[in-house]
Amino acid sequence: MTKKKIGILGASGYTGAELVRLLLRHPKVDLVLLTADRRAGQAMGDVFPQFAPYELPQLVAIDGVDWAALQLDLVFCALPHATTQLVLKDLLAKAPATKVVDLSADFRLEDAAAYAKWYGHEHQALELQKEAVYGLVEVYRRDIKKARLVANPGCYTSCAQLPLVPLLKAKAIEPDEIVIDAKSGMTGAGRSAKEAMLFSEVSEGFNAYGVGQHRHMAELDQEFSKAAGKPVVVSFTPHLLPINRGILSTIYVRGRRGKTAQELHAILVETYAKEPFVHVLPFGQTPHTRHVRGSNMTMIGVAADRIEGRAIIVSVLDNLTKGASGQAVQNMNLMLGFVESTGIDQPAMFP
Repeated sequence: MTKKKIGILGASGYTGAELVRLLLRHPKVDLVLLTADRRAGQAMGDVFPQFAPYELPQLVAIDGVDWAALQLDLVFCALPHATTQLVLKDLLAKAPATKVVDLSADFRLEDAAAYAKWYGHEHQALELQKEAVYGLVEVYRRDIKKARLVANPGCYTSCAQLPLVPLLKAKAIEPDEIVIDAKSGMTGAGRSAKEAMLFSEVSEGFNAYGVGQHRHMAELDQEFSKAAGKPVVVSFTPHLLPINRGILSTIYVRGRRGKTAQELHAILVETYAKEPFVHVLPFGQTPHTRHVRGSNMTMIGVAADRIEGRAIIVSVLDNLTKGASGQAVQNMNLMLGFVESTGIDQPAMFP
């Protein structure tokens, strides 16, 4: 079987590097294009020494890529939001058969007005936005298989949606009483130099950010409202942890119509019984970020709150893997007709 030709746009960031790590061991694809404008002309092994032993394409600038000549089977786009829209508009005009998994936020929101509100500018590729499929595999698997453009979900949103969407669909929790207290490792902020991300600024500390205004709120509202069949606005606060990888979300919910924490747990167990990348722990147990580090797994725990009728859900994933690049490869596998777990079935790195 001829291997599929794959490109990564924005390969010099953490997300791009994670894609390379995963795709190097994927048996059905060849990496033929890696772009990184600031690092154009360099070898991937010079930017990330862990890749020095491997034969990889040299990093090139996007402006010099001939999309029509390359005829890539699929491209991962790990570029900043707004930049992505114009790049993909050009790529798909010149190579319409190429499929895309976009890891930016550009195509996640279905409402153009909501995008303009949260991102501060009008969307520049509305015709592509209309065809984009939201890439949370466990919810949209059937649509993803047929898609040309998939919008990979955010890391925080994946961690919260996987436990909450099934409960909202089952009308098992009160949609107006959801509180999501989320914490992420440093790599969620990207690789660019920022004073607030210096080791001395972050080490031995812990802080909330984007309080009351984080952009992922729009994504959460959209997907939770679809699951509940009515408008849902949740409380969501992100925090920065002084660790490299991982997201842990502590979620507070109230059972609807007398649903107990044990019944909520049973719904999640049934929902994810056959899913390869979501594992629900026995009732009362909660996961740690180290249980999923470097893997594409999400682990979910449910416990009873001491307040009658309320439950506490703890969900963890690796923000670079299931929260970004691993889920992107999972989407690619579906889009190209591969077994869904191909290349991303490794267990967590522990300790």
